[in-house]
Amino acid sequence: MDMMTHMSGVDLMSTLSDKKCVPCQGGVPSLSETEIMQLMPELNQSWKVIDNHHLKRSFGFPDFSSALSFVNQVGEICEEQGHHADFELGWGRVVVLIWTHKIDGLVESDFILASKIDEIGV
Repeated sequence: MDMMTHMSGVDLMSTLSDKKCVPCQGGVPSLSETEIMQLMPELNQSWKVIDNHHLKRSFGFPDFSSALSFVNQVGEICEEQGHHADFELGWGRVVVLIWTHKIDGLVESDFILASKIDEIGV
C-alpha cells in the first residue's frame, strides 16, 4: 500500500461516513496532530479538536424536545457503530464530545462517528 493512501493506520482514500467504527482494544497509539488535521476536512466545519484529545460540536435547537430527539437519534448511531459519544443536553442545545476512552485520545473511529453524526443534517 503506498504512502498516499495509507498513513499510520489512517486510510485517506475512503470517505469517513462510508466506514464503520472499529472497536478499540486499547494499546493503540492515538492519532498525531498531522493525522488529525488530515481527517478534519471530512467533517462539518463546526467540529473542533480540543487539545488533540477529543472532538467537540455544539448543536442548537428550538426547544428541549428537539434537542432530546437529536440525542436519541445520535445515540442510535452510536449503538449501531459500537462507539459512543458523550452528550451535554440542555434546553435548545446539545454538545457532542467524542474520543476513544480506552486510549484517552483520538483514533479514526472517532472521526467516522462524527461524520455519521454530520449526515443527520442538523
